[in-house]
Amino acid sequence: MSKPDIRELVNQRILVLDGAMGTMIQRHKLEEEDFRKGWFEEHDQPLKGNNDLLSLTRPEIIKEIHAEYFKAGADIAETNTFSGTTIAQADYGLEDAVYDINYQSAKIAKEVADEFTEKEPNKPRYVAGSIGPTNRTASISPDVNDPGYRAITFDQLVEAYSLQVKALIEGGVDLLLVETVFDTLNAKAALYAIDLVQEELKTDLPIMVSGTITDASGRTLTGQTTESFLISISHMPLFSVGLNCALGAKELRPYLKIMDDKAPFFVSAHPNAGLPNEFGEYDETPEQMGEQIESFLDEGLVNIVGGCCGTTPDHIKVIAEMAAEHEARKIKQL
Repeated sequence: MSKPDIRELVNQRILVLDGAMGTMIQRHKLEEEDFRKGWFEEHDQPLKGNNDLLSLTRPEIIKEIHAEYFKAGADIAETNTFSGTTIAQADYGLEDAVYDINYQSAKIAKEVADEFTEKEPNKPRYVAGSIGPTNRTASISPDVNDPGYRAITFDQLVEAYSLQVKALIEGGVDLLLVETVFDTLNAKAALYAIDLVQEELKTDLPIMVSGTITDASGRTLTGQTTESFLISISHMPLFSVGLNCALGAKELRPYLKIMDDKAPFFVSAHPNAGLPNEFGEYDETPEQMGEQIESFLDEGLVNIVGGCCGTTPDHIKVIAEMAAEHEARKIKQL
């Protein structure tokens, strides 16, 4: 379906990313059989909680979630592929399912995006292929007694990300989103994989990167400051760079300001609905989160804004309504 290149659209207005996939999936109270249906009935390991599989086993649920976010005002939907690498799926013994997970997830999201674009051609919808950080880190050791040990190599990460990226592109995504980056070396492996696959497939999809500041120190899990993270990935011709997860909007703002000051790219933010409570749940209402996000918009800090953990279509609706009333950030001449 013909629609404007998102690289043109982002110059005209603030774009809205969707909210949390996991939060919405939890509402369905799914059981083990939901993660096996039609694909993995004979699999010899428990699969409950492996949400990426639902794009294969319960695609109607994933389709409905994408539709709810688009109805709420999202311009961009993320594919249900946060753990869609052979590295992450190895925990379930499902490395062989990785291509199908990513391809079908992209196809589902694309179908919903096309449906909404056809109904509302003045508000085209896009799909971002979600590329998560994996459950391994290339920069630090998981063993305090052996600081030189690494659980994964750069080349292994490149191989895993290449398979994911190829499936996402062939499934029809419009952008690629390397998100929730806690180890920049992992992200650099993902970016290298994207470069290799795009060259192979002769594509030129926009690339988004979103890092994660893990606490009030203003650093990633592997110790980089926000500016260091930005510098480390600025060799790539990125569409956008930003921050997501770990923190709520209020806590994220000072680090987002650094991105605004220093980034030669468009800037994105999709914070959590506040900080988790003692039960690991997110209590911030759409209105409370909206009040904090409005400061991003008033100060012109972002070009793309959405939600991460704990956010719902109700949160995105409030964010989208606010975004429509504000001008997008202007890239500074550095």
